[in-house]
Amino acid sequence: MKVLSIIPWADWLALVGFFALWIGYAWFARVWGRSRASLLATTNRYRAYWMLQATSRDPRMLDGVITQTLSHTPSFFSSTSILVIGGLFALLGTTDKATELMSEIPFAQATSLIVFEFKILVLVAIFVYAFFRFSWCMRQYTFVALIIGSMPPPEDFESGKFDRQQYADRAAAMVGAAAETFNDGLRAYYFSFAALAWFVSPLAMVLGTLAVVAILYSREFRSEVLHVLRD
Repeated sequence: MKVLSIIPWADWLALVGFFALWIGYAWFARVWGRSRASLLATTNRYRAYWMLQATSRDPRMLDGVITQTLSHTPSFFSSTSILVIGGLFALLGTTDKATELMSEIPFAQATSLIVFEFKILVLVAIFVYAFFRFSWCMRQYTFVALIIGSMPPPEDFESGKFDRQQYADRAAAMVGAAAETFNDGLRAYYFSFAALAWFVSPLAMVLGTLAVVAILYSREFRSEVLHVLRD
């Protein structure tokens, strides 16, 4: 309750707007992507092609190598998140020096020590969320490897013992779920930069959040990569 009374209303409004835009954009990207091709939806088509081709390959060493390669990126971000969280907790021990440094930055709004520490804890929460998403993505890729490893031989698909398309669709859905989970973690990293602007002022945080939303929208729905993949 003490924190609620000490932190200015401008900071509370900026924080609410930050999470509202983050959650709102995630919902928008998921819903809008169903009717209009997004980067995730378009790459899911290639994941479906990949899994369909995997059913006709034997041995499936190439598919195992691809899965292992894909799991390296969330593993890297997961480890990085732990390092960032450790650094933020270390910063909590030197908040007095950090606040002095921030006060020397032009246009930076002066804040009390407890408000500064609260902002650091919000950043910690963001990276904790990112860590859980990346670690869950790694776990999902182990399920993908399990699905590929348990695929029946091509002869069983050709004889009709197993439905090739059904098996490929199920495997592609698993790969797509891992990709979407990774996307959630990556968004957390993007929005963490907007949260950094909060140390300057609440207005800077709002403007930074709007800029992050614009960047994410352009990359997921307007990027050149998307046009290349759709052609």
